[in-house]
Amino acid sequence: MGETLIKVEGLSKKFCRSLKKSMWYGMQDIGSELLGKRQGSDGVLRADEFWATKNINFELKRGECLGLIGHNGAGKTTLLRMLNGLIKPDQGRIEMRGKVGALIALGAGFNPILTGRENIYVNAAVLGMTKQYVDTKIDEIIEYAEIQDFINAPVQTYSSGMNVRLGFAIAAILIEPDILFLDEVLAVGDMNFAIKCLNTVRRITNKSAVVFVSHNMQQISWFCTRVMVIDHGTMVLDSPNPSVGIDRYYGLSKHDQQISGKGEAQIYGVEMIVDNQNVGEVEPAIPHGTEICLRLKVHISDKRTGAIIHVNITDEAMNPIVCMPLHNTIGKLNKFPAGLLDVQMSIGKVELRSGKYYIMVAVMDSKSNELLTRVQGISPFRIISDRVHWGKVVRHIVPHRIVALKPTI
Repeated sequence: MGETLIKVEGLSKKFCRSLKKSMWYGMQDIGSELLGKRQGSDGVLRADEFWATKNINFELKRGECLGLIGHNGAGKTTLLRMLNGLIKPDQGRIEMRGKVGALIALGAGFNPILTGRENIYVNAAVLGMTKQYVDTKIDEIIEYAEIQDFINAPVQTYSSGMNVRLGFAIAAILIEPDILFLDEVLAVGDMNFAIKCLNTVRRITNKSAVVFVSHNMQQISWFCTRVMVIDHGTMVLDSPNPSVGIDRYYGLSKHDQQISGKGEAQIYGVEMIVDNQNVGEVEPAIPHGTEICLRLKVHISDKRTGAIIHVNITDEAMNPIVCMPLHNTIGKLNKFPAGLLDVQMSIGKVELRSGKYYIMVAVMDSKSNELLTRVQGISPFRIISDRVHWGKVVRHIVPHRIVALKPTI
């Protein structure tokens, strides 16, 4: 294992919700520092203050990539800014060794009236690099950004995608850090450019200590050797197994049910049955490949002569992953009568990747297809697996035949 490049002990940072009080507290803190005191070191919060991060501890070695995940407002960006030296902690200490680089807010520092070429030199100067060195790299930067036809145009004429591409190219070509901070920088450009960014970041992480902040769990599982989950400023998990950290992250998310339609049908409940037993947990963790049954209690208004029912499995963003229209034994959509119904069904093996999922039930008039009700966010559950896959559906295949062939010359 490589040398330790980052060591964080008891790192905490607090902010104030009131602007007026924040300015007054800032003046008090400056006075305290002039007297050799460190405001906040006693852990006491003043009025309207809160801990953005609290008692964060970890070490990171060369060749390791720490995935920092948590929902919006969890404290990830605050932690990253303290590590990057942009803000000072109120408690704790940070020890870092080597050259530090950061890919954060790409393109945010460009001067809009200067050309792309001029902004390359300005950004490089801010990074402490000489014009002579940039001269040897500028053609590579322009080619990487794929904006050769616009490099001599003012940046204010660039699209947002072009700004980000140029910012990433400058950082990727000029920075050769021992420590690298990445904050949602891989969601840039079109698909081809995003793949190029992914490959570049992977090359950098092979020889650096990397802290990677992202909401993309596939990228976290691909790059990271460890995952730290932060919730409300507190570290709730630091695991060497990314799939464990990602499962914990999904477990922290909560969604309210969303109901739409004419209101002429109601869903009174969805029960999940595993191994012939009702799963009574609020959010059960189900191993990948488990056979699952569902039991629905549905009421259809007497105003309707019949209805059809669709059941979907959706992901955390409520995107439909598995669509299951209910059919009869002859393969046609089942027409359900009005009244209170108890509907039981088997959905077979759930071959989904690790993550959090929900049930969505839609009831429509069998003649007019009017939406009587649609309820999203029912019966949340998690699929657990020993690893995180890229695809939504993960089906393990056993080859029929394997033959070792002799190489031809």
